[in-house]
Amino acid sequence: MDERVIVGPDCVAEGVAWLCAKDEKLAEAYQLTGPLPLRLKPEGFAELLSAIVSQQVSVASARAIWGRLVEAGCDRAESVEALSEEGLRALGLSRQKAVYAKALAEARIDYDALRDVPSDEVIRRLVAVKGIGTWTGEIYAMFSLGRADVFACGDLALQEAARVLYRLNERPKERMMREMAEMWAPWRAVAARLLWAYYKEIKHREGIL
Repeated sequence: MDERVIVGPDCVAEGVAWLCAKDEKLAEAYQLTGPLPLRLKPEGFAELLSAIVSQQVSVASARAIWGRLVEAGCDRAESVEALSEEGLRALGLSRQKAVYAKALAEARIDYDALRDVPSDEVIRRLVAVKGIGTWTGEIYAMFSLGRADVFACGDLALQEAARVLYRLNERPKERMMREMAEMWAPWRAVAARLLWAYYKEIKHREGIL
């Protein structure tokens, strides 16, 4: 696996410098945002379960539910696998998310092995699990594995940031966003960090946890 991996702030700074030299609009955005957050997260089951918990609920609700799961020890695969769906629902998960949590626990993903395979393969393995979509797989590759050239093209905040920054008539759909992101390779994940930071500045709210 020869992809660039982001391991610290210097990597992000290198990516920003490259992007700003290549794309004047990103340079314009960076003038507004200043230095970007690293956003690296731990690897493993808990990160993916947290992503499932966060789907289609407010940040406050997600944090409250996640707090109950952690308190019950359900941030570990073996604990979720041992608990019934009804038990998970009692902790705040919807019926559908309880099914997804069980599926993730039972998938027995080899998280260590994911470090050594290409990003496309990481995402393919993750989305094979019920309840994990492409966005979640991309976010895991970007933040838990530090992959430098992954971009979440379906992310609404990224699309809206691109619409404003590039003065587009409408928010770019996923296909157009993917085409735009091609010019940011091999630093697409840093471009995403920059666009999320830009979104926060123009909308006065976070576009991602």
